[in-house]
Amino acid sequence: MSDQEINITEDDLKRLEARVDELIQANLRLRDENSSLLSTQESLVTERAELIEKTELAKTRVEAMITRLKSMETGS
Repeated sequence: MSDQEINITEDDLKRLEARVDELIQANLRLRDENSSLLSTQESLVTERAELIEKTELAKTRVEAMITRLKSMETGS
């Protein structure tokens, strides 16, 4: 080897292995969290669409009631 030979001790390897294990665990936790967040997002998007639909239906019904009340008012 050259003058800048790298000396890696058993302790260095153990620390590196421990760090790699920590990173693997962090990656697994983040994958689980991401999956959970995507599922929650999907549910919320569906709920939002349902609420928008209900709001539009309510708006249409209220507008129809207002129209009927105005026609009753002018008919009297």
